[in-house]
Amino acid sequence: MKKKVCKQCKRFVDDVVCPNCKQNQFTQVWQGRIYILEPKRSEISKKLSIEMEGEYALKAR
Repeated sequence: MKKKVCKQCKRFVDDVVCPNCKQNQFTQVWQGRIYILEPKRSEISKKLSIEMEGEYALKAR
């Protein structure tokens, strides 16, 4: 079973509300996965506009 991803910020979520952006619209159609550990030091997180550490999908529909 695929995990659900927030459509707004593309963060993987187990709750009914995204802890990152407080939205409740999710999808199970996603591609790619990235783990951000130190968003302030990561060049990838800067390019993807990620400010919180966690697990994110690269593409979500």
